[in-house]
Amino acid sequence: MLEGMTSKDSRAGALARLAALIADETRAACLLALLDGRAWTAGELARHCGVAASTLSEHLGKLVGGGLLTEERQGRHRYVRLADARVAQLLEDLTAQIAPGAAEPPRGLRQSGAGSAMARGRTCYDHLAGRLGIAVTDALTARGLLRQDTGFALTDAGLRWFGALGVDLDRRGRRPLARACLDWTERRPHLAGTAGAALCRHALDEGWCVRIGSERAVKLTATGEHALATHLGLDVTTLR
Repeated sequence: MLEGMTSKDSRAGALARLAALIADETRAACLLALLDGRAWTAGELARHCGVAASTLSEHLGKLVGGGLLTEERQGRHRYVRLADARVAQLLEDLTAQIAPGAAEPPRGLRQSGAGSAMARGRTCYDHLAGRLGIAVTDALTARGLLRQDTGFALTDAGLRWFGALGVDLDRRGRRPLARACLDWTERRPHLAGTAGAALCRHALDEGWCVRIGSERAVKLTATGEHALATHLGLDVTTLR
């Protein structure tokens, strides 16, 4: 090798291809929509993105081929979802880098209302985010159930708290039990990982919160307000 020359990192090409997959507004819109953790049909995504079905199909092919999405077919319907939690984490981490005010302002009252609902409470792939997710995370920390001083980790008391709720924490996989996920609206970390996903699933199954609209927004119910006040001492008036 000539003096002064360096060898190119073998990962550079793969990173460039990954960035190129996301660096398209329609594909980015698809990925953000799928952060709700559910499977969408190609037709639903086409309407959401405001493009023709044929155009959307081409984009989905690239995202599936690049490993960001997985697909399945049921009859004549084609369903797609994010490939796994790592893709969701990548998208949330990238979204959190968007400077406040850099996004386009909402067009009309409906879009403004949807944005407010998303900021108040939403799912981030499979865990709670927005002010709701931050409030739960802060309450877990304040009660000594979660530690944030050396990275996110459930304490022994936290493990017992989940057990008392009847929430099963499956620790057999490679996913971390607790992980910090930077909230793109609050600019602070909320609880993700196995524990975050299990708590979100429990909240939805028990009717503590319900999905609203066609995106990721969730709304705390009266049952949820009582549960969070009882189990975490949460002042739920700040979440209304």
